[in-house]
Amino acid sequence: MAMDVDSIRDYCLSFPEAVENLQWEEDLCFKVRGKIFAILSLGAVPPSLCFKCSPEDFAELVEHEGIRPAPYVGRYKWVLLEHLAVLPDLELKDLIQQSYEMVAAKAPRAKSQPPSRSVEGTKKGERKLAKSLARKKSGEM
Repeated sequence: MAMDVDSIRDYCLSFPEAVENLQWEEDLCFKVRGKIFAILSLGAVPPSLCFKCSPEDFAELVEHEGIRPAPYVGRYKWVLLEHLAVLPDLELKDLIQQSYEMVAAKAPRAKSQPPSRSVEGTKKGERKLAKSLARKKSGEM
């Protein structure tokens, strides 16, 4: 079975210092030290996923049906998976991990900021995220 919104969310938050933030209406951004390493589009049907990859992987991935350069950031070797089942789970997890590692390697280190695994921002942001996830779950059933 292909990864779903919840399994991708859990996987992205399993990395050290990873946090999530609901941005641009219904895009769940996963960040490390303020830098995005994956974007899960909750407003898309089916949900889509965007992440950074190596130039070699980028060239291979965009040859797959259902994978294309990500809008606005494709020139930086970000891809957009039009649906979550376009790649096998293990390959997808490996690519997400590589994205995390590439972004973490360049993300600035905070002096005294404790790692957090919750949604960044206000209670309003947390409520919006909960509503988006609930809406997505009810649409999947």
